[in-house]
Order: sequence, then C-alpha cells, then structure tokens
Amino acid sequence: MDKSPDAFRTISEVADDLDLPQHVLRFWETRFPQIKPMKRGGGRRYYRPEDVDLLKGIRHLLYDHGYTIKGVQKLLKTNGNKFVSAIASGDIATMEAIMAANSEKNAEPKISTQEEDQVVGRPKVKPSGRFFGFGGAGEDQLEVSVGRSSVGKEDRALLQEALFDLLECKRLLDQVR
Repeated sequence: MDKSPDAFRTISEVADDLDLPQHVLRFWETRFPQIKPMKRGGGRRYYRPEDVDLLKGIRHLLYDHGYTIKGVQKLLKTNGNKFVSAIASGDIATMEAIMAANSEKNAEPKISTQEEDQVVGRPKVKPSGRFFGFGGAGEDQLEVSVGRSSVGKEDRALLQEALFDLLECKRLLDQVR
C-alpha cells in the first residue's frame, strides 16, 4: 500500500527515499533550521511533503553538486526553501523566477566575502600542481604563514577537494555496510 503524495512520512521512509542513514537527517535538522518535522509522542518525526522536497534539494546540492553545508545554508538564506526544493525537482522556471525576484531586491553591488567559494570539488583557483604550499614553487616564491590563521584560496580549494573526496568515500562505504 503506497501513501498519497500529501501524506506525512516517517524518518525511516524519508531516509530510504533519499538513500541516507537516519542519523544524517537528524544531523541536518541541527544545521538547517528550515527542516522542521512534526514530532509526536516519544519523539517520533513526521516529515511534511515540503520537508521531504527540501531534504531532496539539500541532498542534491551536497552530494551531487558538491556544496558544503555552509554553502547550502547560504543558498537557503539568500533564495529560500522553494529555490532549493526546485533544484531537486529540476523546476528551472521556479528557480529562475526566484533568482530574478532576488536580483531585483538586491540591485546594489555586494562586496565579495571569503565564504563565497562554497562549492566543493570545483575550485575557482586553478591548481598549480603544488600541495598545500609544498613543492612546485621556487624557494623565493614559497610563502610561510607563521602566525597567520587564514588559509590561502588555492590551499582552501585543495582542502575542499580533499573533503569532497573523503565525503564521497564515506558515502560509498556507508552504502556497502
């Protein structure tokens, strides 16, 4: 017996539908305040269809497009839940309408921040063949970052690539288990 599309789903049904462990959904609830399942007695979670669509969008951005959690949080903050849900369903018309509405609101120019580069696996900086400042650069070009807490853009891009690879490995291992 299948449920109607408007029916609420349990966490196990949503986890099976998204091919994710249940603990990942619980973790996402702590990172994305937009995910608010209804909780019944005993703490049982029931997800509305809108929650499921939002979770599909978040999963799609994190696993398929390589966004970081912070990047998805930023997308949710700037474009809203409907935009992320539309990404998962492939509703390009809705995404374009939301982006057009947001661009009209934010017509003034914005100063770019360090957090702008939130896509994992596709760095904006072209890799130069060196790894975290070692090798590939001459002694005169080697930058020593003693006393600095910031990481350079290129090193940050390499770290994001490594993180994406590790997350993908973990996801594959979880599927095997």
